[in-house]
Amino acid sequence: MKKGDFVRIVYTGKIKETGEVFDTTDENVAKKEGIYNKDARYGPAPVIVGYNKVIRGLDNALLRMNIGDKETIEVLPQDGFGKRNPNLIKLIPSVEFKKQGITPLPGMPISMDNIRGRILSVNSGRVKVDFNNPLAGKTLVYELEIKEKIDDRKDKIKAICEYYKCDPSDVIIKDGEVEIIMVKDVDRSSKELIANDVKEHIGINKIKFSEIFEVKTK
Repeated sequence: MKKGDFVRIVYTGKIKETGEVFDTTDENVAKKEGIYNKDARYGPAPVIVGYNKVIRGLDNALLRMNIGDKETIEVLPQDGFGKRNPNLIKLIPSVEFKKQGITPLPGMPISMDNIRGRILSVNSGRVKVDFNNPLAGKTLVYELEIKEKIDDRKDKIKAICEYYKCDPSDVIIKDGEVEIIMVKDVDRSSKELIANDVKEHIGINKIKFSEIFEVKTK
């Protein structure tokens, strides 16, 4: 593959040290490993190769693979979720949790200022919280396969929408404009991301989002 190619991939990611599965595109594997999420999307996932749509280690692997290739990839922390940063371990007064009606407990996931963390310990009125990504510092192993390449422009735009969790019922390209007809509305920030990717990768500057409502009469 080369930078800018649109492909669909399937993968399962494990922590090398423990063999624990933390992510997968396979619904059956997710259920078996106890990480199934009813809101997640399973099946071949769209990726624009070389544009940081996946972690660097996978992006680098995709650049040397071809359609139908299967590889087992080892990803070091610097090419995955980064190295652990001791500065992201904070001591927070327990009173801050009480203000929010939270009883802090070790192992509890929390979110503060839109940053996710995990409580490490609770001692003497202070709570130690780790705001590192749970996979930071971990060497990862991925089973990766490229299922197909996407060449059609409409299919590429649909793939961009899918990446940002938008489900278009149709994409219309006409007179240098793209109209994306959506099944369900998404927030403005997602639309901006979709529009930016359509402009960069498809070369169309004007993008319109539409919804169609069918009113049934009795």
